[in-house]
Amino acid sequence: MIIDIAADSDFSIHNIPFGIFSTADRSARAGVAIGDYVLDLLALSELGVFDFDTSVLGQSTLNDFIRLGKTVTSKVRTDIQSLLQDDSSPLAGKENLFLPRAEVTMHMPVHVGDYTDFYSSIEHATNVGTMFRDPDNALLPNWRHLPVGYHGRASSIIVSGTDIHRPKGQVMPKDAQVPIFRPSARLDFELEMAFVIGQDTSLGESISTDQAEDYIFGMVLFNDWSARDIQKWEYVPLGPFLAKSFASSISPWIVTMDALAPFKVDGPEQSPKVLPYLQYSGQHNYDIALEVDITPDGSSPSTICRSNYKYMYWNMAQQLAHHTIGGCNVKVGDMMASGTISGQSKDSYGSMLELSWAGSQPVPLADGQIRVFIEDGDTVTMRGAAQRGDVRVGFGEVSAKILPAK
Repeated sequence: MIIDIAADSDFSIHNIPFGIFSTADRSARAGVAIGDYVLDLLALSELGVFDFDTSVLGQSTLNDFIRLGKTVTSKVRTDIQSLLQDDSSPLAGKENLFLPRAEVTMHMPVHVGDYTDFYSSIEHATNVGTMFRDPDNALLPNWRHLPVGYHGRASSIIVSGTDIHRPKGQVMPKDAQVPIFRPSARLDFELEMAFVIGQDTSLGESISTDQAEDYIFGMVLFNDWSARDIQKWEYVPLGPFLAKSFASSISPWIVTMDALAPFKVDGPEQSPKVLPYLQYSGQHNYDIALEVDITPDGSSPSTICRSNYKYMYWNMAQQLAHHTIGGCNVKVGDMMASGTISGQSKDSYGSMLELSWAGSQPVPLADGQIRVFIEDGDTVTMRGAAQRGDVRVGFGEVSAKILPAK
C-alpha cells in the first residue's frame, strides 16, 4: 500500500469517494478521500494515468466528470485502487499528490439543479401520524401505495461545516387567534441520506426500477434542517415551504454505488402489493449504520440517535421510478433525499421531533443539559458507515453549528 490507512477509516481502499477540495495554493478541483488524505486527481492526471479528457478534474464541481458515465468513473475508482496497492505505481514517492484531509477546504461536490425530499421511513411517518393525527390510523391512505415526496429548494443545500442562522417565519402560538412572526423555537434536524443523479434524461422519459441504479452515481449524508413550528402553520394545504428551504447540509464526499454494492440487503415487506411500475427485483436497501451527535457550545458531544438506512420502506429504485413515471426529466447532480430515517426503537428515531415526542420528553445530554429541540450554539453532527467483516465504507460526517437568527 502506497500510504497507511487505519483499519477503522471511513475512507478505506474499498471506498474511494469523490469530492471537490481546495487549498491555499490549489484551486477547487476533484479529489478522492483515502485514509487521512485527499488524492489530488488533477495532479494525478498529469502523470498520464487516465484515458479521458481530464480537464473535467479541474472544474469546481463533479457534474461534468459524472456525466462521462460509469464506464469512465467506475474505471477511475478501480484504477486508483490498483495504483494505491502497487508499490511500483506512478503514485510511489509522489507526496505532492496526497494532501492531509485536515488541511484542505471542502466544497459542494456537485451543482444541484433540482432537489426532491421523500418521506420513505414507515417508522418516521407512523410516529408523526401518531403524534399529530390518529394513533390507530397514523399513515395517510396513500402512504403504502407510493413514495410520498416534495420538491425542495436546491439553492440552500450547503456543504458540511457551513454554519446556519436560526430561521424566522410565521408561527401560530397555542390558543392564539392570529399568527406571529419570530425566530423558530422548534428547530430540528432530520437524519437522511441522499442519492446523486448520474445521467440526464429527456422530458417525457421514465426510469424503471430495473434501470434506476444505472442513473444513480452515489450517495451523501443529508441533514434536512426543519423549523417545526413554522412548518405546522404553513404546510396545509401544499406542504413544507419556509420551514425547510433555509438550509439542508450534506457530507462533502460522494460514496459511489460501486463502493456500496457489498452492503445490499433486503428491504421491509411491502403490503399491500405495489403497482407494477413500483415493483422491483433484487436487493435495493443498504446496511449503513447512522448516528447523530449534539455538541452544545463549549461542551462535549452526546450521541442521541443510532439508526440505519436499511430500515427504509421505499427504496431508491422505487423513488426514482416514481419521480420520473409522469415524464419529469432528471439531470446530473440532482439530489433526492430519503426523508427522515427512523428505526423501531426510540434511540433510533431520526429527529428531535420524535426523540422528544414533540417536546414532551426532554432528551438528556452527556453534560447534564437537556434538549427538546436544537438551541443556538449547538452543533449537530451526523456520521454513517457500512461494514461487513474487514470491509468498511464510510461517509465521514456532515456537521453544522446553529447561530442566532439574523
